[in-house]
Amino acid sequence: MANSKVVFTTSKGSISIEVFEDRVPVTAANFLEYVRAGFYDGTIFHRVIPGFVVQGGGFVPGMTQKKTRAPIVNEASKAPSNTRGTLSMARTMVPDSATSQFFINLVDNKALDYRGPGPGAGYCVFGVVTEGMEVVDAIAAVRTGRRPPHADVPLEDVVLISARVVE
Repeated sequence: MANSKVVFTTSKGSISIEVFEDRVPVTAANFLEYVRAGFYDGTIFHRVIPGFVVQGGGFVPGMTQKKTRAPIVNEASKAPSNTRGTLSMARTMVPDSATSQFFINLVDNKALDYRGPGPGAGYCVFGVVTEGMEVVDAIAAVRTGRRPPHADVPLEDVVLISARVVE
């Protein structure tokens, strides 16, 4: 079975993604369920840290957080490395707390990889950008500021207009 492909249409351009259903099935299924439900449509990339990550999947313009489904188990122990262009699940300090938010690695972030249970649980990579990394880099280049309690928020909304599974 081939892995699913997802296309993000953003206000900066399109990003094509391969989802690693073969490596991290729980995480991949969770992400694809959010995509198929239209959850990501109209959300924003709410955290942009050049040289690190761009993060989205949880807020709409105005920094209103969307209601999510229950958290999933962290599959970082069997996931690929957090290298440039990979997508990982965002979470709190609690390893099994990921819901809908994800980030795209702008550089190799091996410090985010699994190093053991507890604090070293890592961040689960579930996909990779196959086309459109220049769009991700354009998102990374936007000016950011504070929207308390949040930092690193784009001053101009970068909208994820739609996320669709493509065949």
